[in-house]
Amino acid sequence: MSPARQPPLVTGISPNEGAPWTKVTIRGENLGTGANDLIGLSICGHNCLLTAEWMSASKIVCRVGPAKDDKGEIIVTTKSGGHGTSTVSFKLLKPERIGILDQSAVWVDELNYYDMRTDRNKGISPLSLRPANPLGIEIDKGKVPLKDLENMFPSMSGDFTSENFSATWYLIENHSSTSFEQLRAAVGNLKKQASKKNEGSLAYVKGGLSTFFEAQDALAAIHQKLESDGTEKVEGSMTQRLENVLNRASETADTLFQEVLGRKDKADSTRNALNVLQRFKFLFNLPLNIERNIQKGDYDVVINDYEKAKSLFGNTEVPVFKKVYSEVETQIEALRKLLLDKLLETPSTLHDQKRYIRYLSDLHAPGDPAWQCIVAQHKWILQLMQNCKEDYIKEQKVGGVSLELDRSSALNRISLSAPVKRGGSFQTPKDDSRHYKSPQQVRFVEKLSDVVISQLPNFWKLWISYVNGSLFSETGEKSGQVEKLKKNARQRQNDFKGMIEEVTRRLVQLVRGALLPSSLTEQQLRQYGGWDTKTPLSGVWLTQVIHTVRLSHEALSALEIPNDLLQVIQDLLQDLRVHCLLTTLQHTEEDVKRLAEKEDWVVDNEGITSLPAQFEQCMVQMLQSLKEPMECKPGEINIFNLDVVQDKACEQCVSIMKVFIKCLEHLSTKADGEIGTSHLSVDLASPDLFGSIQEDFVSKPVSIEALRQLDEYLFETYIEKKSDPIVGSLEPGIYAGYFDWKDCLPPTGVRSYLKEALVSIISVHAEVFTVSKELVSRVISKITEAVAEEMSRLMQCVSSFSKNGALQARLEICVLQDAIEPYLTTESLTSFKQALEALPQLQSGADKKLLEELQNKFKSTMKLQLNCFKPASFQPVKR
Repeated sequence: MSPARQPPLVTGISPNEGAPWTKVTIRGENLGTGANDLIGLSICGHNCLLTAEWMSASKIVCRVGPAKDDKGEIIVTTKSGGHGTSTVSFKLLKPERIGILDQSAVWVDELNYYDMRTDRNKGISPLSLRPANPLGIEIDKGKVPLKDLENMFPSMSGDFTSENFSATWYLIENHSSTSFEQLRAAVGNLKKQASKKNEGSLAYVKGGLSTFFEAQDALAAIHQKLESDGTEKVEGSMTQRLENVLNRASETADTLFQEVLGRKDKADSTRNALNVLQRFKFLFNLPLNIERNIQKGDYDVVINDYEKAKSLFGNTEVPVFKKVYSEVETQIEALRKLLLDKLLETPSTLHDQKRYIRYLSDLHAPGDPAWQCIVAQHKWILQLMQNCKEDYIKEQKVGGVSLELDRSSALNRISLSAPVKRGGSFQTPKDDSRHYKSPQQVRFVEKLSDVVISQLPNFWKLWISYVNGSLFSETGEKSGQVEKLKKNARQRQNDFKGMIEEVTRRLVQLVRGALLPSSLTEQQLRQYGGWDTKTPLSGVWLTQVIHTVRLSHEALSALEIPNDLLQVIQDLLQDLRVHCLLTTLQHTEEDVKRLAEKEDWVVDNEGITSLPAQFEQCMVQMLQSLKEPMECKPGEINIFNLDVVQDKACEQCVSIMKVFIKCLEHLSTKADGEIGTSHLSVDLASPDLFGSIQEDFVSKPVSIEALRQLDEYLFETYIEKKSDPIVGSLEPGIYAGYFDWKDCLPPTGVRSYLKEALVSIISVHAEVFTVSKELVSRVISKITEAVAEEMSRLMQCVSSFSKNGALQARLEICVLQDAIEPYLTTESLTSFKQALEALPQLQSGADKKLLEELQNKFKSTMKLQLNCFKPASFQPVKR
């Protein structure tokens, strides 16, 4: 057995007060499992089960009867739950009785008057034929409005003499409060009246039967006698004269009363016409009312009046009614066309669209207005998008103010908001582009996105309402029209999906035409292209475009549009991100090319000019501008996972490094007058200059190899430039004054040529030390090798030495070797050794002592100059 259900509980009634026979809606819980389960319903103590209409377990519709109590509960009784309870009450109003001369806001039916011209000679009033009280009991007029009775009993009447008489109507109207016993007595009265009528007619015939026979006999005797005498056939006989008299009396009577009877007939016709006009004034006034309400925009009133007229006169056969109703149908058809035009009118709000569709549904408009609206809205959105593009193209062609900003100014805004520091980290700069005039393509994409985001949500919501049937009213549900339209909507799902695909595809193609024309075919370019692409957008503006497209995608995804319909936008974002990456790298390469023009040759405390910092700044700006577009949002892929993108990006990064190397090479090959003596101020040996670049960007060894080659080239060029004058001055200095190794005086000290060579080396030392002390050892060592090699060559070229010559040569070689001893290399040591081996050996201790004394003298006199060659650590002079 199934468990017992809870007793019914009434929690609400609407309205909560009203006159008898008011239609109310009862809401609550456990109000029955069906119409058969409902066995009792009382409001204010009156049984309302007869008019109850069970809708669901939580809703019942019924009419309130003429209860005795002014206020009471609503009690529902069901088979499954038993006797219920109520938490609300209903107040019964007692309306005043409406008299014949009283004004009334409701329709008061009038009694049927019939033409009694056929009884004109009886001399009685037609009203006297109406039975005053056919039941013979006390009449208790109910308080049910006549309008409710007409709705309850359409095409019926409570008039006892009407052909469409309804006994139920008559009882509700005149005996709604009469007890059952009184009604039984009324039935007895009706039976008695019928029996008395039949008995009275029969008794009248029985009582006068002998008289009728006597009269019949007398008439027959007279007739027989007249025939036998032959007098009946004679002109001027008694019967003939009697007939003539009667005919003249009839003609005279007709002449006397013809005018009076004519006026009476006309008055009766007029009265009947007025009664008809009064009774059916709703129909006769309906065309004018419809016209006025349409002008005022009260379409709900028009629809309600039309539904009422259709239910009452839709199938009428009365010519007058058919004519008026035909005029109403003509006006309604014009209203359908007007509403359809308003529905298809653009622009329009979603609220208005739903309202007009509901009106057309109530008016049973042909076709499918909702789908027509969807198709029109789809075409309008596409037209808006195309107009947006044409407006910007037209603005571009008329030659207004240039909308493209200098790309360097956009990068400068980044650098201003995020200054670069060597070795420091960078942050994403604040976007100040709002304060600048955006490029035309950027503003076009923003405007196009605004169009799509503002129109497509309402378009999607309209479709959802169309599918679930919420566009249509309850009248459509009752007529089965909603189910038919829902079926149509399900059949058109693929068509609507195609519309969404077309909108998103049009959005993508228009953006591609403005920013990625190479991704379109020639035919597509003719439709979606036409932009001036002479000045390509910078990475900063492309980043703003990507941000705008991402916002559009997020807005459309929030509408729960299937992802497969939005995939084209994801593909567009991917191509835009790749284009932004490659464009940014390309523009960075162009910026690096111009770095040579910005070199000011001002050396900082570390011996480096501004060129490396400017190069680093370009790299940091590039990374800053790529941070947002390279970030993967939900549904996006990492574009660096694409082999093609990875290869192109690596090639571009290598190209940037090559350009920078060419920039350095260009600076190093300038004339001395242009760059001065500090042309090697870029610290190629600094380990932190290219280390991070190699780690972050350079994926191929070609860039590092190019750097090494440039380093070697610059170094060799500088060594050659500085060592050649020093080496070239040795031989002329040695043989100055016709000096001869075979015939020379005893040595008294180091000759001037060697001091000048040391001073030249010290000058190079100072120059390099000023730029970078890390380069001193590398540079001086190479110059020392060149000087040592030249001294070795010169000594080996001497055919013979005198004792004094050999001692002078050994002194100068030893002094030079001792002075530059911290920078001697294996090659220079070998050269000095070969030079000493070419000299005769010292034979006496006196020569060695003299040599030592002269060396000490040189060190003493050249102490200040020789200090620069000592390995002591000195900080560079601050500028």
